[in-house]
Amino acid sequence: MSNGTLTRKLGFWSALAIAVGTTIGSGIFVSSGDVARAAGTPSISILAWIIGGVIAIPQVMVLAELSTAYPQNGSGYVYLNKAGWRPLAFLYGWATFWALDPPSISIMALAIVSYLATFFPFFSGVAGKLLGIAIILLITSIHYRSVKEGGLFQVIITAIKIIPFLIVIVLGIMYMNPENFAYTPGPGAQKSSLIGGVSATTWAYTGMAAICFMAGEFKNPGKILPRALISSVFIVLALYTLLAICVIGLMPFEELINSNAAVSEAVKYIPGLSDIASSFVAITAIIVILGSLSSCIMFQPRLEYAMAKDGLFFQRFAKVHPKYETPSFSIIVQVTYACILVCFSNLTVLLGYFTLIQLVINIMDFAAVYKCRKRDDYNPIYRMPMWRLTTVLAILGASWLAWGTFTWAPIQGVIAALIVIATGLPVYYYWERKYGSKKNNDSDIVA
Repeated sequence: MSNGTLTRKLGFWSALAIAVGTTIGSGIFVSSGDVARAAGTPSISILAWIIGGVIAIPQVMVLAELSTAYPQNGSGYVYLNKAGWRPLAFLYGWATFWALDPPSISIMALAIVSYLATFFPFFSGVAGKLLGIAIILLITSIHYRSVKEGGLFQVIITAIKIIPFLIVIVLGIMYMNPENFAYTPGPGAQKSSLIGGVSATTWAYTGMAAICFMAGEFKNPGKILPRALISSVFIVLALYTLLAICVIGLMPFEELINSNAAVSEAVKYIPGLSDIASSFVAITAIIVILGSLSSCIMFQPRLEYAMAKDGLFFQRFAKVHPKYETPSFSIIVQVTYACILVCFSNLTVLLGYFTLIQLVINIMDFAAVYKCRKRDDYNPIYRMPMWRLTTVLAILGASWLAWGTFTWAPIQGVIAALIVIATGLPVYYYWERKYGSKKNNDSDIVA
């Protein structure tokens, strides 16, 4: 029995599947065109994908050290709290719960429905929303009943979602046209930009940190978490780079830079798949998004669980199911909220506005290592090499992403941040007075 805490049942493959499964989402289907458009040439486009992945390496190294120092559920909330930035830690969780996690679940469910509607037009309007809710509930039933079975499901769905990409890569290498790599921009073409190309790849490499939210449920986290975090970066980097090479090799670059569905259009150049390109990509997208949806439903409720254990969230969120040993109440509430949001539209734009404050707080996550290294209880099993330089590089990479988000919608992003602060701080001080600093972060670590 769990005695009211979550236990360590997950292994390395579950960790790797969650990290890779969360990172590789539907964005890859359109981002190839975005990167090519921003980069301007085939060589710079490919280099941008490589550099984008390299930028993520220092970030996962910082997280690997922090997560082995404090192998508890909650990720950034825990690290900010340990650094002494308790109000900031609360705002991180507050914004994530109300404006980021459940909306992302609903958006992914509706995206799956939109691809299914290409085969079954009936699933549009109300029928589509009901199907989206059904998909959420089906995946939730797996993760609600068992974290171990949920981890196994994540391993399977992540392995399946990679197969279509491998098919495109293998066939792409066989049928690519070398002349496509010789493209040179015309006199009136947009100027080539490596920085622009790298910026366009940045979002595609976010997601590996998902396993840190479940650090308290991995067996031997000191070994599993660093291996899974660092391995996931190189797996995703290799997959994205090879896919970019194949897409460029399959279709003329002048078509690629004007494409909003690069992978789908590239598949049309593969003999045997050209006639079913749209269906192939739609099925691939369904599997890919399903894997991301599954991992989000699995790890997201652990943040509120950790906050509730620490006295900074509704106390019922700390409830652990006596039989299934999962954060049952947190899962139910988040999924219910997500199902309600399925009934609304235009959530993607709203999600983007509130993402800014989370990205700014993410910068503080990496900076927290400076404060944590001064603590007496800081004993990480994994220590990153050249930690000061690595941390600076991680902060710079996170700042780049935050700046890009700010320039996209500066006024809306600031307003969203002010809303989070104005609504969150009064609640924080109320809970802090009511429950005090429990300092029981270690309570959810069960051998």
